[in-house]
Amino acid sequence: MPFPSDIEIAQSAHMKPITEIAASMDIPEEELELYGRYKAKLSDNLVRRVADRPNGKLVLVTAVNPTPAGEGKTTTTVGLGQAMKKIGKRAVIALREPSLGPVFGVKGGAAGGGYAQVVPMEDINLHFTGDFHAITSANNLLCAAIDNHLQQGNPLSIDPRRILFPRVMDMNDRALRNITVGLGGKVNGVPREDHFQITVASEIMAILCLAEDITDLKARLEEILVAYRYDGSPVYCRDLQVAGAMAALLKDAVKPNLVQTLEHTPAIIHGGPFANIAHGCSSVRATRLSLKLADYTITEAGFGADLGAQKFLDIKCRVTGLSPDCVVLVATVRALKYNGGQPRASLKEENTAALSKGLCNLEKHVENMLGYGLPVVVAINRFDTDTDAELDLIRGLCREKGVEFALSDVFARGGDGGVALAEAVVRACEKPADFRLTYENQTSIEDKIRAVAQKIYGAADVSICAAARKQMAEICALDPKYATYPICVAKTQYSLSDDPTALGRPEGFTLNVREVRLSAGARFIVVLTGDIMTMPGLPKEPAAHRIDVDAQGNITGLF
Repeated sequence: MPFPSDIEIAQSAHMKPITEIAASMDIPEEELELYGRYKAKLSDNLVRRVADRPNGKLVLVTAVNPTPAGEGKTTTTVGLGQAMKKIGKRAVIALREPSLGPVFGVKGGAAGGGYAQVVPMEDINLHFTGDFHAITSANNLLCAAIDNHLQQGNPLSIDPRRILFPRVMDMNDRALRNITVGLGGKVNGVPREDHFQITVASEIMAILCLAEDITDLKARLEEILVAYRYDGSPVYCRDLQVAGAMAALLKDAVKPNLVQTLEHTPAIIHGGPFANIAHGCSSVRATRLSLKLADYTITEAGFGADLGAQKFLDIKCRVTGLSPDCVVLVATVRALKYNGGQPRASLKEENTAALSKGLCNLEKHVENMLGYGLPVVVAINRFDTDTDAELDLIRGLCREKGVEFALSDVFARGGDGGVALAEAVVRACEKPADFRLTYENQTSIEDKIRAVAQKIYGAADVSICAAARKQMAEICALDPKYATYPICVAKTQYSLSDDPTALGRPEGFTLNVREVRLSAGARFIVVLTGDIMTMPGLPKEPAAHRIDVDAQGNITGLF
C-alpha cells in the first residue's frame, strides 16, 4: 500500500479547536483573535501578561546545504516538537509562514511532511491569516506614494533614476523583474524604470519580523531609504508621510499566529523573510512569546546553516540578545551522497564512497555551529533506502567531532520517530554554551564580509567590485551608525561558496561581491554575491499544475 501524500494525511487528521490548544498553554479565549476554529492570532494583551516570565530553552534547527533530494528541515522541526511532548516536555514550534511563490512554483506545500506537519496545512500554505497580503499592500502603498509624489510636482526633488524601493507580489513572475511604469501620457504618471520582488524579499517583511512591537515597527518603517534626490541626498519613508498608513495595514499582521501539529503540539507561525536578501527566520515577537509559553521553543532558519543559521545568530540574536541553547543540524544520507558527486537519479543506491566524500559538507556546518560556542545535535533524517553502512559513516563523523546525534524517523512515525532526537536535544540543552558572534558591530563593512566569508563559508578572501565599494562608501556617508549594522549576505544556498556547482566543502575560493544595499528600516546591510534573484520564475512544470480543488472545496496537490 503506497504511503499517503502529505495533504491526504493532513486532511484525515483530527484537529482540536484552537481554543483548546491555547488552553493547554494557559491562554484564555479572550487573549485570542480567532480566524475560524483552527487558527488564531495571539493578542498584545497576552504578550504583555507573560512578559515577566522566565524564558524556556531555545533550540535552533538548521541543515546542510539544500539539494534536490531534500533534507526535511521543517519536517524535523515539527517532528521534534511532537517528540518533546512524547517525553513529557512542554514545547512550542516557531516557524515561518510559507510563500505562495514556492508553493505554486518548485516546492509545493511547506508545512512539514508525512506525520510531522502543522495544520490546517491548506490554509497555512495559501492565504493563512492574510499577513503576506498586508505586507504586500503596505509595500506597494509606499511605492504608490513615491510615484504620486513625482506626479504631483516632485517637491522633494526625487531623482526617478535613483528610486530604490521596488514593488512586490507573493508569486513567482519573472516577467515583472524589470518593468516600465507611468506610460500612457501625463495623466498616468511619470515614466520610469521599476522592478518587482517577491513579497518575502520585501524590506517590510524583514522589518515586521525584527520589530519588537507596533511602535518599533512604525519607527523602522519611517527609516526605510526609498530614493535619492537630484543632489544626492537621501529620501526616507518618513519624508513621504505614509509610515502611519503602512503601520495601519500591518496592525494585525504584526501579531503572531497560533496553529497546531498533527499531534496537537502548539505551533506559532509568523513572518517569512527570504533567507538570502533577508534573515530567513520567523519573527522576534513569535520567538519571544514562545519562550514565555513553553519549556522548549523549537525554531528553524531557512536554507543551510551557512545562510539561515548564520543570519539567525549574527542578526536576530545580535539585535534581541537571545541565543540558542543548542543547534540541531539536519542531514540526510542522500544529501551527503549528492555532495559527494552521486547523481540525483541514483541516490537511493548505496554508495559509501560518495557519502565519505560528501561528509565534508556536514563537517563544515558542524564546525561552524561549534564555532558559535553552541552545543550541536546532528539529526540524521532517515529514509528507507539508507543502509547501516551509510548511517555508520555519519555516526562516525559525529563521534569524531564530539557532538550528539540521533536518527529521526518523524516523517513516517510522527513524534514517536523523534524520541531519540528529543532526548539528545534535552541533553544538549543542559550543556554549557559560550555564544559568540562572527564579528563585532564596530568592525568595518568590508571586514564583516571577510569574517563571514572566511569563518563560515571557508573562503580564502573576498573580492569587492568597484560599484559595490562605491555603495559601501555612500552608505557610511549617509550616517555613521549604518556602518555598525550587521551584514546580510545574499548568495546561493546550494554551496558554501557563491558558485552553486561547488558542492561539498570548497576551499581556497574568492567570494565575489557585486552589490551592497542598505536596508535602513530592517537595520542591516545586504551584500549580494553571485546571481541572486529576488523575483523567482516558475519552472517548466510548476507545482501549480498539480494543485486543484473539487466540487466540495477539497484541495489536492499540495504535496
